[in-house]
Amino acid sequence: MNAPHKVGIGTPLARVDGADKVTGRAKYAAEYAVPDLLYGVAVPARIAKGRIVSIDDAAARAVPGVVEVMTHENRPKQAWLDHSWKDELSIPGDPFKALHDDRVLFAGQPVALVIAETFEAARFAAGLVQIDYDAEAHNVDFDTSLAEKFLPPKGMRRNTFHPPKARGDAGAAFDAAALKVSGEYRLATEHHNPMEMHASTVEWHGDGKITVYDKVQGSQNTQSYLAGAFKLSKKDVRVVNAYVGGGFGSGLRPQWQVQLATMGAILLERSVRVVMTRQQMFYHAHRPECTYEIRLGAEHTGKLTSIYGDATTSTSRFENNMEDIVTWGMMNYDCPNAEGHYTIAPRDTYTSADMRAPGAVTGMGLFEIAIDEMAYEAKVDPLEFRMINYSETEAMNQVPFTSKALREAYREGAERFGWAERSPEPRSMKEDRELIGWGVATGMWDAQFSKTSARARLSANGDLEVASATSDIGTGTYTVMTQVAADTLGLSPDRITARLGDSDLPAAPVEGGSWAAASTGAAVQLACRSVAEKLFKAADKVENRPLWGAQSIDDLDFVDGEMVLKSDPTKRVSLTDAMRAGGLDVIEVEETAKPGLSDMVSMAKKARNTHSAVFVEVRVDEELDQVRVTRVVNAVAAGRIINPRTARSQILGGVVMGIGMALHEETFIDATLGRWMNHNYAEYHVPAHADIEDVDVIFVDEPDPEVTPLGVKGLGEIGIVGTAAAVANAIFHATGKRVRSLPITVDKLLAMDR
Repeated sequence: MNAPHKVGIGTPLARVDGADKVTGRAKYAAEYAVPDLLYGVAVPARIAKGRIVSIDDAAARAVPGVVEVMTHENRPKQAWLDHSWKDELSIPGDPFKALHDDRVLFAGQPVALVIAETFEAARFAAGLVQIDYDAEAHNVDFDTSLAEKFLPPKGMRRNTFHPPKARGDAGAAFDAAALKVSGEYRLATEHHNPMEMHASTVEWHGDGKITVYDKVQGSQNTQSYLAGAFKLSKKDVRVVNAYVGGGFGSGLRPQWQVQLATMGAILLERSVRVVMTRQQMFYHAHRPECTYEIRLGAEHTGKLTSIYGDATTSTSRFENNMEDIVTWGMMNYDCPNAEGHYTIAPRDTYTSADMRAPGAVTGMGLFEIAIDEMAYEAKVDPLEFRMINYSETEAMNQVPFTSKALREAYREGAERFGWAERSPEPRSMKEDRELIGWGVATGMWDAQFSKTSARARLSANGDLEVASATSDIGTGTYTVMTQVAADTLGLSPDRITARLGDSDLPAAPVEGGSWAAASTGAAVQLACRSVAEKLFKAADKVENRPLWGAQSIDDLDFVDGEMVLKSDPTKRVSLTDAMRAGGLDVIEVEETAKPGLSDMVSMAKKARNTHSAVFVEVRVDEELDQVRVTRVVNAVAAGRIINPRTARSQILGGVVMGIGMALHEETFIDATLGRWMNHNYAEYHVPAHADIEDVDVIFVDEPDPEVTPLGVKGLGEIGIVGTAAAVANAIFHATGKRVRSLPITVDKLLAMDR
């Protein structure tokens, strides 16, 4: 008998949706063939703040093929009250409502939608709409906005915000410290820029019924949002996001293009598609700009005695976006005295938003640069400095972790990188005309688990379908669902179909925060186990009862489409034979995975986090200060790894974005016009292939049966956290130049030579 073969959790299964993506069979939001389709192009506001005085659309309406010019004066009815516009991840304040009234809140705001029979006609006509404004004084400059910074009252804070908890007396300890580091650390505004631009195709079925193909990270979130905002019956709104061409958080909330497309469809009772241009992609969600004052005190041994942080991030004037910035350093390091403060600064832009590892990549990253400074001040190896101040518990809330293998990540990463060969002094490593620098930083992110439902449907021929309304933004959710199902029922992946990205499917939250694999995987496992229970009962009707003696499915192995008795592997029943004996054509089960009471208690008493140790080598041209990142080793402690191949891909993507944060990404704003200036791929720089060399990923063994049902912690965010700091620290080691603002561009390095 051949040895059983099982593709289960831990197998490096290739992406099950890969062939559909590379052959073009995968359909994205703007690619669905919808009959009688109209095309809408938004007209952006040319002022940053004020009112619309008049709109002259005669020239636009005269263009052949133009059907309508929709503005606040002729749009269909909208909900008036703010609570009707709330979504799953709403930010406290007044949600943005496109074409709601004559107010202009930010430059680039859509103030009209030209709808035509062709995209070309709509685009041309949009440029002919003449709008007069009554402009008001505005401010988009972050430094100027700091004069208005504030901490929102409790009722107006995001529920994801965690106020910092002080311990000891950080001020007194800093004053008394033998060694001190103090400075302002900054991060520029960044924009998400996923490959797929935000798009919505709204198919009109008549009688108020619509199907919305949307570029979003949660179909049911958009469904509820549209039903509330436009007074539609929820059952008449179906949202599909089967494939999403990258999100990084930009699609966590429904964006304004879906508002416009839906209003156009309602107004004209025809199908309408609206796609943001690349330039328009800069006039919605973005990572907030940040300034972070950090003061550290330490003993000559390198032991920290004081941590103080005071951070401010940008938001809009109509919503209070907040991030956890100062908490990460306070949580990660053992220090008796720590204090943190946080505020937000409003400016006349669209609301800032979550972008890959929100808060952590900024707060932990900037803090890790300061930590590196203190290591040099103490004349202690930067890795050893982190070990000296290692905390076995979550230091801010003083609770244990469900697991923490960061020490092992430091050790394995350092060994793979060759850290022991590092020359300690800055500017001491060189080859030809390039200075060589090695840097290290720590990463930390939350391990989250959210209520999610899934359905499993096994047919008599042995084919299985698993389904959930969750999303796949490129992270590999299709493959995770398939792999967990294969592991649970012992089926070959080619017999399994995963369905997701449809509001008609079992309930699931938006995909973000690295919780999708843990949550959806747990729901799929529960549903498949329920199928297994029904198969086990049906197997009792098979002739001669081969599985007699088994008390439950835990006494069985599910391998190669069969149930096998663990105590006697010669006794087995195929799944199809069991269904036939039980008279079952189909077994269909829906289950919900959610934190139980014990889980909720555990969450309050234990910290759940992923950790990483990032090691970076840079080479810097001694004369031109051009920086190359030549090696990265990222050692990650993230619990159980479902699929090493897709997991590595997630970390690689995070590292690339981290390098972009360190060296490239920065959005500039024109204070006079209130507009983002480099709103295109030509001038908004992201890493290209030539910028990325050797990246090595290590997954540290970290069993954690407590963190989530599958022991999974999630990987979407942790790869980026700490990477930019490790690059910055390596640049200092190479050049002796400490740059405290990201990105570190050539001009900043050259300026330090003056």
